[in-house]
Amino acid sequence: MGFGVLNGISIGLLNLSLGFNSVGFYQMTKLAIIPCTVILETLFFRKKFSRNIKLSLSVLLVGVGVATVTDLQLNTVGSILSLLAIITTCIAQIMTNTIQKKFKVSSTQLLYQSCPYQALTLFLIGPFLDGFLTNQNVFAFDYTTQVLFFIVLSCLISVSVNFSTFLVIGKTSPVTYQVLGHLKTCLVLTFGYVLLHDPFSWRNILGILIAVIGMVLYSYFCTRETQQKPAEVSPQVIQDKEGESNPLISDSLSAAENGGSATDDEPLKVPMWSSKYSKA
Repeated sequence: MGFGVLNGISIGLLNLSLGFNSVGFYQMTKLAIIPCTVILETLFFRKKFSRNIKLSLSVLLVGVGVATVTDLQLNTVGSILSLLAIITTCIAQIMTNTIQKKFKVSSTQLLYQSCPYQALTLFLIGPFLDGFLTNQNVFAFDYTTQVLFFIVLSCLISVSVNFSTFLVIGKTSPVTYQVLGHLKTCLVLTFGYVLLHDPFSWRNILGILIAVIGMVLYSYFCTRETQQKPAEVSPQVIQDKEGESNPLISDSLSAAENGGSATDDEPLKVPMWSSKYSKA
């Protein structure tokens, strides 16, 4: 229940942040989620991020910032909403990954359990908070058939987005999910220029190129570190298995060499391949 409520609050705060801030400041808010997630996982979950991973994330953030951040218009309400949105989003995404791994549940199961509380939270708090901040009543809007159609379509799309979000975070990590989110931003800018002929400057091109370099470095370092972990664990596992194998044989041989035995009735357990204790 608490997880679903937290997810609903984070979604609401992100939308309010976009409504009360400029697009540039909202992009800065999204960029701040990655370093905040790294800090929280390092402090509370003792997760270690290598220098190479931090470097690649820094390159990515610089590239996305250059490509998307154009204006920074600050205001008190928008800044507070952005700060709360960053904190709640980071905690919600970390919990999404932790719950799936700790309780061995799939993304579909977690989404099924949390969605009712998430929807109820947004339905109860959203209209009143929106009216308090904007002085407009959401129920007084003229909902035509066309408007209702796009609302239902938006809900269906959000369900698929939530499913993919839970799936990616559960299989990878919150940081990797944010990296994919910034890739989506770069693709939106590119498709907007190619398909809709939106204005595209050298700054957008440079930022996207830097961001792509950061993503490639992040993928490379993550893959390399994942491959190194089994190689480091394997020798230790082999040693532990060798030390734990045939403890009765080792104890019996030791007792025989020292002139004693555990019990008089218990026969000496000697391996058939031992030449030291075999008959001449």
